[in-house]
Amino acid sequence: MAVRTTSALITGGNKGLGLEAARRLGELGWTIFLGSRDEGRGREAAGKLAAGGARVVLVPLDVTSEESVAAAVTLVREHTDRLDVLINNAGASGRGVPPANATAEEIHAVYDTNVYGPVRVTHAFLPLLREAECPRVVMVSSGAGSFAVITDPDQPSASMHELAYASSKAALNMLTVRYAQALPEIKFNAITPGEVVNRTYAATDMNHHTGTLTVTEGTDSIVRLATIGADGPTGTFSDRLGPISW
Repeated sequence: MAVRTTSALITGGNKGLGLEAARRLGELGWTIFLGSRDEGRGREAAGKLAAGGARVVLVPLDVTSEESVAAAVTLVREHTDRLDVLINNAGASGRGVPPANATAEEIHAVYDTNVYGPVRVTHAFLPLLREAECPRVVMVSSGAGSFAVITDPDQPSASMHELAYASSKAALNMLTVRYAQALPEIKFNAITPGEVVNRTYAATDMNHHTGTLTVTEGTDSIVRLATIGADGPTGTFSDRLGPISW
């Protein structure tokens, strides 16, 4: 009889933080369901992970599409009867439109990925998560979603006068808390891939690799919250150094 391994679905797993988290969790012997909106890039990423010894299953997944999410559930069910970890990593930065010029359409496009996306995916995979012994959900947020950070003039994001991204991550943080309160049998935690106290962030495509932290350092908080046990925290917001202010 085959030994069941810990399983994780990672949205936006074909590059950056998602791919690095997949690599690190794959090294632990986990089965990785690699969600990727672009099937070609996802196949390439899955191939690299498999070449490194990871158990990986490519899952074509566009978090803005109900049909795509439903198809992802069907595919994952073909391989497992439970899901131990869901990492809602897929994100959109928007175009950095300042508040005076922002329209509802501009904001909606970012929210569709950053807010509605995690809701779609979490809702769809709840039945599989509930079958796990110690289910965990990690929401990949941002320091820009923290009111404490945005109102601190010494923080870089405080002077980035855009509306869509920061507010979407603040919304994601609230989703995390409300899920955690309502579903105590599942660990829900939000993370930022930076160091708030040091005003640094991880270098990724989203910030044109301007961050000073490596992508591996950026995934420290993801991996930590993905691997917690039954006595681990829920309803928290942290970076790689520990808890941070909402």
